[in-house]
Amino acid sequence: MSATAPVSVAPAGTVGPQRESHARVLAVAPESPAYAAGIREGDLIMGINGRPVRDIIEYRVLTDEEELTIDVTRGGLEQTFEVAKQHGQPLGIDIDSPVFDEVRTCDNHCEFCFIYQLPPGMRKSLHLKDDDYRLSFLYGNFTTLTRFTEADLERVVTESLSPLYVSIHATDPTLRVEMLRNRRGAMSLRWLRALLDHGIEIHGQIVVCPGLNDGAALEQTLCGILDEYPELADVAVVPLGVSDFSTEKRMRTHTVDEARFVVDAVDEWQEIFLATLGRRMVYASDEYYLMANKDFPDAHTYGDFSMHEDGIGMARAFQAEFNGESDEGIGIQSGFFASVDGAPAVGYRAPRTEPESESAGTPVSLSPRRNAPVGVLTGSYGARILAPLVDTADRNDVRIVEVENRFFGGNVAVAGLMVGEDLIRVLSDEPQGHRYLLPDVCLSQGRFLDGLRPEDLPRPVEIIKTDGVALRRALTNNTRLTPATKVAQ
Repeated sequence: MSATAPVSVAPAGTVGPQRESHARVLAVAPESPAYAAGIREGDLIMGINGRPVRDIIEYRVLTDEEELTIDVTRGGLEQTFEVAKQHGQPLGIDIDSPVFDEVRTCDNHCEFCFIYQLPPGMRKSLHLKDDDYRLSFLYGNFTTLTRFTEADLERVVTESLSPLYVSIHATDPTLRVEMLRNRRGAMSLRWLRALLDHGIEIHGQIVVCPGLNDGAALEQTLCGILDEYPELADVAVVPLGVSDFSTEKRMRTHTVDEARFVVDAVDEWQEIFLATLGRRMVYASDEYYLMANKDFPDAHTYGDFSMHEDGIGMARAFQAEFNGESDEGIGIQSGFFASVDGAPAVGYRAPRTEPESESAGTPVSLSPRRNAPVGVLTGSYGARILAPLVDTADRNDVRIVEVENRFFGGNVAVAGLMVGEDLIRVLSDEPQGHRYLLPDVCLSQGRFLDGLRPEDLPRPVEIIKTDGVALRRALTNNTRLTPATKVAQ
């Protein structure tokens, strides 16, 4: 461990200052049960049926009843509303946060944490480090379990909050302490064992840092997973991301040989897991195959692409979608969040584009002219994946427009981290009158990470879903779009 590395010694289970448990009503649908009962925008929900509500999970369970008593605070005054509705009928309320008490923030100080590598001036919400199992369940966020408690275990098991996503990084206690820079990292994987013992589905992740948990240490971790946690659903092995703003001297990008070692190790361990457990379990991210200049594994080896959103098998899924083998996104997980009435996404996994009625500037979604040449905007990694696919389309009017990420710098090359500043630089040198397709993965509620919007770009762009089906259809429909069809579905 670095001599200057801070080590957290906060008591186990502490979560920082607590705030009163309430949810702010952002909107109430007209003619909904909540509106009929008198609940209005701005009300603070303090309790339901006499119970305080900690989060959207409890809210969803409690509001399933036909008769509800909802305690609110309005303008500093406490009021109670009686709500009558059909069983399972939504209340019709939009709420401001998935967690009504305090988000359990992360007390680790990992050298590889990307939040520490953000450029100055980024909006405050991007700097929130959570280590909250509820957000793991709701949004697929990874938790280290260093703040997990007996009470948390009881709730997860009792309410079947599954699946969860756990950052493993290393199974050796000493190495895990060094990586998390938190003494509780040595023993927190005991909660992983307990969760698995109670039948909770767990997806794991290993962020590989060169010179720290790679090489023999990675082999030891994979061996430890097979020995101690064979019930894990799967494990993603992903590379360290390093921006130009990293201040950690030990953190660096992989060499080609190091990337090849990881790919080869994962391939070998897949065979061991397959022979022992009947499934491959461990997968290297697409980035590793690109860094190692190796071909991606065959599509069938990824099973149901359950870790698609963590960069596992995205290239093969995209290829199958683009080639017409599927008419919908492969492996894209809708998650629990999609089915929760009123659950907000702001700050977590917000919708990528704004609702059509709220879209500002229709030129963003309009093609300059019919049958114009097409430029597909993507990051450096995406360019290497898409170029061969576009070549198979036998179209001489379609080209890949690679957007080098100078905003973050370092080894950041994924399409999801493209920002407006880099797109402005690239598009300024592109011809006018062409169609430019922009994947929605780089947007959150219609904004790039640097706060700019598509309408700030110097050329009109068409926002399409980030999958091969949407790209195929956008290229097939090479005609002028209307606002009602701006996103390829």
